[in-house]
Amino acid sequence: MYKILTLNNISVAGLERLPRDQYEIASEIQHPDAILLRSFKMHDMEIPPTLKAVGRAGAGVNNIPVDKMSAMGIPVFNAPGANANAVKELVLTGMLLAARNICQGWEFARNLEGDDASIGKQVEAGKKNFGGFELPGRTLGVIGLGAIGRQVANAAVSLGMNVIGFDHGITVEGAWELSSNVKKATSVDDLLSNVDFVTFHVPLVEATKNMINAERLKIMKDKVVILNFARGGIVDDEAVSAAIKAGKVYAYVCDFPSNLLKNHERVITLPHLGASTQEAEDNCAIMVADQVREYLQNGTIRNSVNFPDVFMPRTDGHRIAIVNSNVPNMVGQISTALADGGLNIIDMLNKSRGDLAYTLVDVDQAVDDSVLKNIEAIDGVLAVRAL
Repeated sequence: MYKILTLNNISVAGLERLPRDQYEIASEIQHPDAILLRSFKMHDMEIPPTLKAVGRAGAGVNNIPVDKMSAMGIPVFNAPGANANAVKELVLTGMLLAARNICQGWEFARNLEGDDASIGKQVEAGKKNFGGFELPGRTLGVIGLGAIGRQVANAAVSLGMNVIGFDHGITVEGAWELSSNVKKATSVDDLLSNVDFVTFHVPLVEATKNMINAERLKIMKDKVVILNFARGGIVDDEAVSAAIKAGKVYAYVCDFPSNLLKNHERVITLPHLGASTQEAEDNCAIMVADQVREYLQNGTIRNSVNFPDVFMPRTDGHRIAIVNSNVPNMVGQISTALADGGLNIIDMLNKSRGDLAYTLVDVDQAVDDSVLKNIEAIDGVLAVRAL
């Protein structure tokens, strides 16, 4: 029986992927094999020694001590693309809200006073203050062309917009999913200097912190609209606020309210709604539950942020999963330990990612605890388990 600790409310649609005859799931549980969470901050949490996997029902993993998990031989799974449609729809909404001054017009209308005739006159007199512009023919820049960025770019093309994208790490598969009408920027600065709107779909790391800052605002078009539904910190809020007051930036739409932004007349702040749809929550939970289950039961790794993708079909043999430092002769030492235990290898797969390596081995008979202990004793081995 596997034990799953939930640190946040996880969609029932996801939890149902974990059969109750094989999994015990609770928000308070001792000696968990895996943790499922959404926004819970694990950085100050004492990590149970029984933990084998962490599953984040979402894309970002800033709330998880990934380096610490790696050092303990624990893969961290996420759900890239599961919330892509939800975020895409909110980005499109943000562009329309900004372009048509919807929020400012709504605020004006809801504060009108007097009888209906008087309100009608005020509407006709005041509507000129909220005139906007249309999206077709405008240029959108998309920084980060992962699952979300690609959907945003393709949708904008369908709306008649010109689209420029930038992602130095885009995969061949990702490029195939992009509309052929999306143009490639040579750099962030190249993109920023040519767009009327810009939206970000990148993680918050040192390289992406304050990507929009006072210096970069100088090279951008006048009356640009900035959208950030990725992470707080990617945009320098103070610099953008100053640029709005100077007339450089037309509007800023983001998912991260602050005292500086929440009452700003040209800023629309939303309460982190990017993935807040039932469909997105279900999709994320299903994806991450399936990945954790596959890892616990078969050793398969898909969509881990710190481990390589690994899939090896099950044989009739007995499977061992080994996590180790990516150093020479590890496979040789593992093979020797198996041979010393009288085990014959039926199939083996070894892959690495950065400083970590992961090995799946199918052997011809049940694995004795003494063999596992001998493998665990190899210098550089971080975790060993028989499946």
